[in-house]
Amino acid sequence: MTAPFPARPGLSFLAELSVTVGEPIDVGPTPEGHRRLIPITGGTVHGPALNGRVLPAGADYQLIRSPVLTELDARYVLETDDGDRIFVHNTALRHGSARDIELLNSGAAVDPARIYFRCWPRLTTAAPALDWLNTRLTLGTGVREPGRVVVSIFTVD
Repeated sequence: MTAPFPARPGLSFLAELSVTVGEPIDVGPTPEGHRRLIPITGGTVHGPALNGRVLPAGADYQLIRSPVLTELDARYVLETDDGDRIFVHNTALRHGSARDIELLNSGAAVDPARIYFRCWPRLTTAAPALDWLNTRLTLGTGVREPGRVVVSIFTVD
Protein backbone atom coordinates (compact mmCIF):
# COMPACT_ATOMS: atom_id res chain seq x y z
CA MET A 1 0.00 0.00 0.00
CA THR A 2 1.38 3.39 -0.96
CA ALA A 3 1.10 6.38 1.31
CA PRO A 4 -1.36 9.09 0.22
CA PHE A 5 -0.02 12.36 -1.02
CA PRO A 6 0.26 15.03 1.67
CA ALA A 7 -2.47 17.64 1.83
CA ARG A 8 -1.95 20.60 -0.47
CA PRO A 9 -1.45 23.83 1.47
CA GLY A 10 -4.19 26.39 1.06
CA LEU A 11 -3.93 30.04 0.18
CA SER A 12 -5.72 32.93 1.88
CA PHE A 13 -5.99 36.34 0.22
CA LEU A 14 -3.99 38.95 2.14
CA ALA A 15 -4.06 42.12 0.05
CA GLU A 16 -3.80 43.71 -3.36
CA LEU A 17 -0.96 46.17 -3.87
CA SER A 18 -1.19 48.76 -6.62
CA VAL A 19 2.43 49.94 -6.92
CA THR A 20 3.09 53.00 -9.05
CA VAL A 21 6.43 53.10 -10.84
CA GLY A 22 8.64 55.68 -12.49
CA GLU A 23 10.66 55.57 -15.67
CA PRO A 24 13.21 52.73 -15.89
CA ILE A 25 16.86 53.43 -15.33
CA ASP A 26 18.66 51.23 -17.85
CA VAL A 27 22.06 49.90 -16.82
CA GLY A 28 22.42 47.79 -19.94
CA PRO A 29 23.75 44.33 -20.75
CA THR A 30 25.99 42.87 -18.05
CA PRO A 31 27.54 39.40 -17.74
CA GLU A 32 24.46 38.29 -15.73
CA GLY A 33 21.89 39.78 -18.14
CA HIS A 34 20.36 43.14 -18.99
CA ARG A 35 19.91 45.20 -15.81
CA ARG A 36 17.25 47.83 -15.19
CA LEU A 37 16.11 49.66 -12.09
CA ILE A 38 12.46 50.73 -11.82
CA PRO A 39 11.78 53.40 -9.14
CA ILE A 40 8.77 52.80 -6.90
CA THR A 41 6.85 56.07 -6.52
CA GLY A 42 3.88 55.11 -4.32
CA GLY A 43 0.63 53.21 -4.43
CA THR A 44 -2.09 51.63 -2.34
CA VAL A 45 -2.73 48.48 -0.29
CA HIS A 46 -6.22 46.99 0.10
CA GLY A 47 -7.27 43.71 1.64
CA PRO A 48 -9.01 41.94 4.49
CA ALA A 49 -5.91 42.11 6.71
CA LEU A 50 -3.91 45.07 5.35
CA ASN A 51 -4.89 48.54 4.16
CA GLY A 52 -2.68 51.52 3.59
CA ARG A 53 -0.22 52.88 1.10
CA VAL A 54 3.04 52.12 -0.63
CA LEU A 55 5.64 54.67 0.41
CA PRO A 56 7.40 56.54 -2.42
CA ALA A 57 10.76 54.83 -1.96
CA GLY A 58 12.40 51.65 -3.13
CA ALA A 59 12.86 50.06 -6.50
CA ASP A 60 12.47 46.96 -8.60
CA TYR A 61 15.91 45.69 -9.61
CA GLN A 62 15.26 43.82 -12.84
CA LEU A 63 17.43 41.31 -14.62
CA ILE A 64 16.30 40.50 -18.14
CA ARG A 65 17.73 37.00 -18.50
CA SER A 66 16.54 36.45 -22.06
CA PRO A 67 14.02 37.94 -24.50
CA VAL A 68 11.29 35.85 -22.78
CA LEU A 69 12.32 35.81 -19.09
CA THR A 70 12.79 38.61 -16.54
CA GLU A 71 13.76 38.19 -12.88
CA LEU A 72 12.35 40.88 -10.58
CA ASP A 73 13.70 41.85 -7.16
CA ALA A 74 11.62 44.66 -5.66
CA ARG A 75 12.22 46.22 -2.24
CA TYR A 76 9.92 48.83 -0.73
CA VAL A 77 7.86 49.78 2.32
CA LEU A 78 4.13 49.70 3.04
CA GLU A 79 2.50 51.91 5.66
CA THR A 80 -0.81 50.71 7.09
CA ASP A 81 -3.72 52.99 7.89
CA ASP A 82 -2.64 52.60 11.56
CA GLY A 83 0.86 53.91 10.76
CA ASP A 84 2.67 50.56 11.00
CA ARG A 85 5.40 49.92 8.45
CA ILE A 86 6.08 46.70 6.59
CA PHE A 87 9.22 45.99 4.57
CA VAL A 88 8.50 44.11 1.35
CA HIS A 89 11.13 42.08 -0.49
CA ASN A 90 9.35 40.69 -3.52
CA THR A 91 11.14 38.28 -5.82
CA ALA A 92 9.37 37.31 -9.02
CA LEU A 93 9.54 35.71 -12.44
CA ARG A 94 7.89 37.22 -15.48
CA HIS A 95 7.71 35.15 -18.67
CA GLY A 96 6.03 35.66 -22.01
CA SER A 97 6.73 35.78 -25.70
CA ALA A 98 9.67 37.89 -26.78
CA ARG A 99 7.29 40.45 -28.32
CA ASP A 100 5.10 40.68 -25.20
CA ILE A 101 8.11 41.11 -22.90
CA GLU A 102 9.49 43.78 -25.23
CA LEU A 103 6.15 45.61 -25.07
CA LEU A 104 6.02 45.37 -21.25
CA ASN A 105 9.57 46.66 -20.95
CA SER A 106 8.66 49.64 -23.15
CA GLY A 107 5.74 50.50 -20.83
CA ALA A 108 2.96 49.29 -23.15
CA ALA A 109 -0.09 47.31 -22.01
CA VAL A 110 -0.11 43.56 -22.64
CA ASP A 111 -2.97 41.15 -21.94
CA PRO A 112 -2.09 39.66 -18.51
CA ALA A 113 -3.33 36.24 -19.69
CA ARG A 114 -0.28 36.10 -22.01
CA ILE A 115 2.24 36.74 -19.21
CA TYR A 116 3.31 34.37 -16.43
CA PHE A 117 4.01 36.72 -13.49
CA ARG A 118 4.37 34.97 -10.14
CA CYS A 119 6.10 36.16 -7.00
CA TRP A 120 7.09 35.25 -3.47
CA PRO A 121 6.97 38.41 -1.36
CA ARG A 122 8.57 38.41 2.08
CA LEU A 123 6.86 40.83 4.47
CA THR A 124 8.61 41.81 7.71
CA THR A 125 7.66 44.34 10.36
CA ALA A 126 8.49 45.62 13.84
CA ALA A 127 4.79 46.28 14.57
CA PRO A 128 3.56 44.00 17.40
CA ALA A 129 0.04 43.88 15.94
CA LEU A 130 1.42 42.58 12.64
CA ASP A 131 4.10 40.27 14.03
CA TRP A 132 2.26 37.31 12.45
CA LEU A 133 3.52 38.54 9.05
CA ASN A 134 7.06 37.72 10.16
CA THR A 135 6.10 34.06 10.49
CA ARG A 136 4.15 33.50 7.25
CA LEU A 137 5.09 32.59 3.72
CA THR A 138 3.33 34.48 0.97
CA LEU A 139 2.87 33.95 -2.74
CA GLY A 140 1.43 36.23 -5.33
CA THR A 141 0.46 37.03 -8.86
CA GLY A 142 1.35 40.17 -10.70
CA VAL A 143 0.08 42.25 -13.58
CA ARG A 144 2.23 44.94 -15.19
CA GLU A 145 0.20 47.88 -16.44
CA PRO A 146 1.42 51.20 -17.82
CA GLY A 147 2.71 53.17 -14.82
CA ARG A 148 1.97 50.52 -12.19
CA VAL A 149 2.20 46.91 -11.07
CA VAL A 150 -0.73 45.20 -9.39
CA VAL A 151 0.30 42.40 -7.01
CA SER A 152 -2.23 40.09 -5.35
CA ILE A 153 -0.69 38.51 -2.25
CA PHE A 154 -1.83 35.31 -0.54
CA THR A 155 -0.61 33.73 2.70
CA VAL A 156 0.22 30.04 2.56
CA ASP A 157 -1.96 28.23 5.14
